[in-house]
Amino acid sequence: MEAGYARVQLDESPDVVVINTCSVTDHADSKCRNAVRRALASNPNAFVAVVGCYAQLKPQEIASIPGVQVVLGAGEKFNLVQHIRAHQKEIEPTIHVGEIKEVRDFVPGFSSGDRTRTFLKVQDGCDYFCAFCTIPLARGRSRSATIEATLKQAQHAIEKGAREIVLTGVNIGDFGKAHGEKLIDLCKALDHLEGVDRFRISSIEPNLLDDDLIDFVASSRRFMPHFHIPLQSGSDKILAAMRRRYRVERYASRIDHIRNRLPSASIGVDVITGFPGEDDEAFEETLQRLVEWPVSYFHVFTYSERANTTALRIGDVVPVQERQQRTQKLRALSLKKQRAHYEQFIKADRQVLLENATDEGMRFGFTPEYVRVAVPAGQVEANDMVSVHLENIHASGHMTGKLSQIQSRTSA
Repeated sequence: MEAGYARVQLDESPDVVVINTCSVTDHADSKCRNAVRRALASNPNAFVAVVGCYAQLKPQEIASIPGVQVVLGAGEKFNLVQHIRAHQKEIEPTIHVGEIKEVRDFVPGFSSGDRTRTFLKVQDGCDYFCAFCTIPLARGRSRSATIEATLKQAQHAIEKGAREIVLTGVNIGDFGKAHGEKLIDLCKALDHLEGVDRFRISSIEPNLLDDDLIDFVASSRRFMPHFHIPLQSGSDKILAAMRRRYRVERYASRIDHIRNRLPSASIGVDVITGFPGEDDEAFEETLQRLVEWPVSYFHVFTYSERANTTALRIGDVVPVQERQQRTQKLRALSLKKQRAHYEQFIKADRQVLLENATDEGMRFGFTPEYVRVAVPAGQVEANDMVSVHLENIHASGHMTGKLSQIQSRTSA
C-alpha cells in the first residue's frame, strides 16, 4: 500500500503478479508454469515476478518460462518493489539471485492472507541438512531477529486486528540462538501481550521440543494445545539414513509428555513414504507406531528425488507405485485418527474463532485443539469468537453444533 500498490484478486486483471514458489512439494516447475499462465490469462500485460525457494535454486529454469519478467532469490525478494520499478519496461527477463550463504539478515514479518489467523514469521533458514531436503540450499542458514524486534511485529499484527497468531519459520525451535535467546523466552513474552486471544506454534522438530516448552503451553494464558511435530519415519534405520537428529524413542517421549500435561491436545505428524531403503519392514514399523501412538492427524508426503540432496546417493530405491500405495494407506489411517480426535469433543462446549471461509451457508473456524467447526454463516461474522455445543462429525471432516454465545471483535 505504501508503495502505491493495492492487493487484488487474480481475476481482477492485476498489473503486477508475484508468484511465491516452493522446492519442497512435487512438480515445482509445472506449478510455476501454470501460475504464470493463469496470471497472463487474467492480464496479458501483467508484470510477473517469481520469488521463493524454487527461484533461488533454479533461476535460469524459471527465467525461460514465457511471461516471467524478474526472478528474485532469497536475498532480493524483500526489494521486490524496487525491482518492479527498475525492470518494468524491459523485454528480457532479469535474474537477481545471489549466493544463499551470503544471506544472513532476518526481518520478522506477518501475513494474514484471506483468513483471520495471522502468520508471524519468527525464523528462517535451517542448519540441518536432512538427506531429502533442499531448504538449506534455498533458504540459507538458520537466523532470527531478537525477541524485542519480533514482539514489535506481533504488536503490529494485533493492531491490524489479529485474534490468533501462528508462529512460523523453517525451523522455529532454533529461534534466538544467535542472540542468546530461546523460543520459550519469545513465547513467554508474547503471552503477556494484550489485545490478542490466541497463539499457536507451527511445526517444531522433536529434538527441539523440550519438556519446558510443553509445560509452558499447558499453563499458558493464550498458547493453544496444539503441536505439529515432524516424524518422517517410524524406523530408526530410516531416520539415520535421513540424517534426522532424533530417534523413535525421543519422538515417543514427546507424545507421552504432551498427553500427560494436555490430554485433549491436537498432535499433528509429518511422514514421508518411500524414502530410499524403506523396505516393507521399515514401513510396517512406521505404520504400527502411528496406529499405536495417540496422535491426531498426519501430513503424508510421497518421497520424490531432489537435485543436490544426499538421498540421491542411497541405493534401494522404492518404486513410485509402492510409494504412492504407502501414502494412501497412511492417509486413510490419518482420517481415522482425526475422527477419534474429534469424537472426544462430542457434547462439549468449545470456543471457535471463525474465519472468512464460507461454504453452502456455513462459516468455518477452529477450536483451541484444532478441531474444524462449521456454524450457520447468517448468524456470525469473520473474526467472531463463538461458543459452540458440539454435536456431530460431518462426513466432509468438520464438526457441527449449536451456537450458545458470540463474542465479536474484542480481546479475551
